[in-house]
Amino acid sequence: MHASSSPISARTIFPSGEEEYLLIVEKMAAPIGGVEAILKKISFPEEAQKKRLTGKVYLMLYVNQEGEVDDVVIVKGIGCGCDEEVMKAVKKSKFSPGMDKGVAVKTKMSMAIPIKLS
Repeated sequence: MHASSSPISARTIFPSGEEEYLLIVEKMAAPIGGVEAILKKISFPEEAQKKRLTGKVYLMLYVNQEGEVDDVVIVKGIGCGCDEEVMKAVKKSKFSPGMDKGVAVKTKMSMAIPIKLS
């Protein structure tokens, strides 16, 4: 018996099984205005400011073909309410959609948001 010769799929299926997001595309989705635009939308909690937290919040994003964020999952955070604030800011942000073969597509991507409270 021969092993299957089918290529590994670059697609990820949402738990609902209804939505597909591409993991590998010709041009990945990107925040309009860059990470700086996301940082401007963050209102850091007082506790985090007092502790002068620094670090990165690592996220997994699901961006649809219109450039809207459908879902955000925190992979690794820094705590003190910063993770939730970063998540809110990313959800409010607009992205240029991922492109594959000249067509806007749904993409799954990782992102690190740097935090430096001084």
